[in-house]
Formats: sequence, structure tokens, C-alpha cells
Amino acid sequence: MVAFGDFQPLCTDTPSYPWCNLFYRQLQRDSPSTLGDRSTPASSAPVGINPECGIPRINHDGSIGNVANIAVCGASVLFVAALIWLCNRRKAAVGRIELRTFLTLYLLTLPLQLLTTGAVLEQGSTALVVLTGIHAGAVVALFWALLANAIVATQVVEDGTLASLVPFYIFTLITFAIGLYISLDIGLGITETIGGASNPPEALRSIALFILTSIWPGICALAYLGLMSYIVLRVLNETRPMWYYILAAGLFVLSQLAWFLLSRVICRGSNAKVDGSFLATLLETAAVGVLYLAWKSITEESWDDDYYPS
Repeated sequence: MVAFGDFQPLCTDTPSYPWCNLFYRQLQRDSPSTLGDRSTPASSAPVGINPECGIPRINHDGSIGNVANIAVCGASVLFVAALIWLCNRRKAAVGRIELRTFLTLYLLTLPLQLLTTGAVLEQGSTALVVLTGIHAGAVVALFWALLANAIVATQVVEDGTLASLVPFYIFTLITFAIGLYISLDIGLGITETIGGASNPPEALRSIALFILTSIWPGICALAYLGLMSYIVLRVLNETRPMWYYILAAGLFVLSQLAWFLLSRVICRGSNAKVDGSFLATLLETAAVGVLYLAWKSITEESWDDDYYPS
């Protein structure tokens, strides 16, 4: 029976799910017999725990790694870097520094995702566990930054000031540190409170990690959409920017569906050459691009004097 916080279904059914890297190391340490034929030997094992379909590690069984997602991550890095440059040019726009930080955090997750899902590093290796921990911390901080951008947009505190930036950066560091610590504790077993072996081992249970990587992003995304809907529809009394936010939300939902529902289908159909992670990354990056357009549309000069006094 699957309980709340069990990663076993995700690590078995969803190819290239990065947080499984942490549990692989945990099982190597505490219950190596749980790792079946599809997860051994570690030198060629795909991302996942006894996955139904997985891309073998690069240079094993003719594999070139998760090449599609590697390519999309690389292209997304260039795209997001361009967004950061464009954002930085709009020096008078409200929330510029906060949005730039959000885009920078997303940029950081892309090379980390390339390494944690690309079937490049050996399963169970310390390097892969540490990079996965950093990846998890960056994702937790990323969604705090998303929510913080909506809070800044309300102008409760003037953007770009110490009163806005100091709490913004402090909570960014705190959320990053929490995600990093919990992830490393699971993988490396520093303490038994969080990083102890699951009981039973095959459940791959971590309620804390599940909340941080699944529940927390959903809460932040919904809160962001709610706050921006209020600002656009009630404060600005506009509808055009709202379509950007709806489109961004739709793209994000589709990215999750692609990862969790299509990934295994694509993996099997391609004979374990690619999976749905590349499609999920593409849709996520598109959602980030649309969020930039949404921000640009609500900070047009014609609206600045009405809602955002200089």
C-alpha cells in the first residue's frame, strides 16, 4: 500500500525523476538487496529505482544518455539568459530585480537538471547525490522566488528597496538550505531523523522531500496565480495580461503531465533512447518565457503612473 511521501511509484513509473538519485544511494547504504536487475550494476543503471523503463548511463549498452533533455536544457539556458538580459534592460520596471533573481534561479536549475536526469553520472556516486541535493534546493528556492514576485507586485513594500530585497534574499537562502539539507540527509544519511532508511526500504519514503518537491511548488504556483489575477483584474482592471498568466499556468500543468504521464510511454516507444523529460523541460521553459511577457505587459509605461507611482 502506497503511503503519503512514498517515492516508490514515482521512481519506478517515471523515467529520469531526479530525486530518485537520493534514494538509490540510500538503498546502496542500507538495503542493497532492494536494487533489482534494472538498477544494477550502478555503473550502467538508469535514473530511477528498478524503473520499468529507463535510459542507461551514457556509454553503456550503446546509450548516449538522455540526449533529448540534454539538448533542450542547453537551448533553454541560452533562452533564459536572453530573458535575463532583456529584464535587466528595463531598469525602471517594477519588480525587475526580483524577476531577474527568479530567472537566474531557473537558469541554475537547467544545468543541474541536465546532470541529474541526463544519465551522465554513475548512480550512487557522491557527485550525483550532491548535485541532486543542490538541484532540489534550487527548485525549492525557485518557487519561493515565484511567490515572492507576486507579493512584490502588490506593492505592499516598494520593490527594489532594502525592505523588499533583504527578506526576499533571506528567504531564498533559507528555502535553498532546507531543500539542500533534507536532500543530502536522505542520500548521505547524515542523521537518522530525516535521512534514515525507509521502513520498509522499498517504500522510498520521505514526507519532507515530498512536501518540498511536490506540495510546495503547487502551493506557490497557485498562490502566485491568485495574487496576479487579483492585481491584473481588480487593481489594473485589465484582461490582456491575464491571458499570459493563464497560458503560463497551462504550460506548467502540461509540463507535469508530460513528465508523469507521457514519460514512460515515450521511453518505451523509443526503446529507452529518450523519455518525456525533454518535453517537460521545453514546456516549463516556455512557461517561464510567458511569465516574462506577462510581467512586461503589466509594467508598460502607460500603466506605471496609474498603479506603480515613481
